[in-house]
This record gives sequence, C-alpha cells and structure tokens, in this order.
Amino acid sequence: MKRIILVGLIVILGASLFAAGSKEQSGVDNSLEKVMKKGKFIMGLDDSFPPMGFRNEKGEIVGFDVDLAKEVAKRMGVELVLQPIDWNAKEQELNTGNIDCIWNGFTITPERKEAMNFTPPYVSNAQVVVVKADSPYTTLASLAGKNVGFQAGSSAGDAIDNSPEFKASVKNFVEFKENLTGLMDLEIGGIDALVVDLLVANDNIRRSGKPFRILDESLAPESYGIGFRKNDKALADKVWEQLLSMKADGTLARIAIEWFGADITVV
Repeated sequence: MKRIILVGLIVILGASLFAAGSKEQSGVDNSLEKVMKKGKFIMGLDDSFPPMGFRNEKGEIVGFDVDLAKEVAKRMGVELVLQPIDWNAKEQELNTGNIDCIWNGFTITPERKEAMNFTPPYVSNAQVVVVKADSPYTTLASLAGKNVGFQAGSSAGDAIDNSPEFKASVKNFVEFKENLTGLMDLEIGGIDALVVDLLVANDNIRRSGKPFRILDESLAPESYGIGFRKNDKALADKVWEQLLSMKADGTLARIAIEWFGADITVV
C-alpha cells in the first residue's frame, strides 16, 4: 500500500514539475512583472550618441532619450538604470537579459523588427552625409572615389547598402565604433564624409561649432523606436502607454523643446 502511495506521489510531483516547466517554456509574457518586481528598468544605450544619450562634462549620462526614459520609469514607479553597451553587440546584450530594452536613437528597420519587439516610432529622422564646410562636395555623386565613414552596427550601414549607386561609387568605407570618432577623423581629413543621423549631425555642429555642413541630399528617411525582446510585449506596451500619457499632458513636447528647440516627436 505504501509503495502504491509513494508511486502516486512521484507521478503527481513529476506532473507538477512538467507543468511548471511547460509554463516557463510556453512563451508566457512576464516581462512587465519582472521589471516591476525587481523595481528596476535597465536601458541599454550608446553613451557617445548626442543628443540622444551621452556624457556631459561631469561624466553624467544625459540626453533626450535619457530624459524620456527617466520620466517613463518615474511614472511606472521603478528606478531607471542606464547601462552603456557596445552598439555593435546591442542585440546580444538584449537577448542575454543584461538590459530590458535598447533605447538610444534606435532606428526601426525590417531586419530589426524580425528580431525584436519595437514600439511605434516616437521620432522621425534621416541618414545624412556630413562633410567639412570648406570641402567641394555638394551631392552624393560628388563623393565618387572618396573615403566615407559610418558607425559600425548602425542604420547608416543599412542606408549605404540600400543606396547601391552611391555605395558602388565610393572608393572606401571606414567603420567607426562611435560617430564622435568618425567626426574627429573627418575634421583632420582622415575621411572625406561621414554618414550619420540627422539629429546627431545637427546637434554636433551646433554644440561643437566645428566647421561641418550637411549635404542637402539625404540617403534615407527613418524613424526611432524602442527595442525589446521579441516576446516582451507587456513591457513594451507599458512603456508606450507612458509615452502616450506624456504626449497628452505636454511632457513629451516640453522635453523635446528643451533639447531641440521644437517638438520633433511623432507620438
């Protein structure tokens, strides 16, 4: 009799463990629950990407996206943790659980949408070409046979790939870990032009006062979104809900105006 009872308990225990394991593997979305439970929302960002996220003279991480994320975390009742990452390894950082989202001038592309869950766009942008102010270059065609740089792992590379005529005409493409390094190389003549986000280019020219200009002809329009793990819909929806609330009460516009002098958001 005892043997029968023991066997029965083992069967029940095994069934319980199997059910628990099945629930864990069934794709149940507990992304929001996990963030709320730990009380922290970890934002992965490139801390050298002004004005979206960068370090000020005190070494503090600041920026437009940083201010948005701070307000979102505040409204969610959790602490915002700013986690600088290698932009070229951002997907790995996200999928291994080191960060909860990628939020830092993150361009929405078809390839990225297949790999992760994006919010709707909150800012419109474009990939443009920056040259020295006294250079003879005025069009994309004028850069034929020249050296052009871009940030590795960024949507600038996608824009170049999607412009085959321009890509074929350029003598050499140089990849940089950061846009700021590329701009420094442009200034000293190491490259002839840099493909970069319009918002980043405008901010750098305004903030640094360096002799750069932007070609009138852009490479590609694009939009920024916030990237989450593919199954983390609950967390993505909660963050977007806060941005909608910030749009409704004017907070989103206020933060944009503080950084850009106008409301550039498209929420």
